Amino acid sequence: MPRVKRGLHHSKRRRNILQKAKGFEGKRRTHLKLAKTAITKAGAYAYADRRKKKRTMRANWNVNVNAAARLNNTTYSKLIGALKKKNIELDRKVLSQMAANLPNVFAEIVKFANE
Repeated sequence: MPRVKRGLHHSKRRRNILQKAKGFEGKRRTHLKLAKTAITKAGAYAYADRRKKKRTMRANWNVNVNAAARLNNTTYSKLIGALKKKNIELDRKVLSQMAANLPNVFAEIVKFANE
């Protein structure tokens, strides 16, 4: 069996890995073995955090709706319960945007839900 030196493929793979590790600190940027593990972990964290971002955004919407509801003399849970009883299907994102940008419209919704 003839010997295969893999010069081009080895250097190309190494270059791609080190290119992805650009911006890392210390040996994680320059050493292939450390860069490989750093990139793998970074990818895993990036994947997980893209999902976590959605969770935190929803939590922020809830906080905003609660703050606006308290300005209108009610609480978040009472407001959401009243909206469900009246079959008003506004999601938390829309309620949060209304609370921030259109407080008078939000106040009307709160008043209608609590009637």
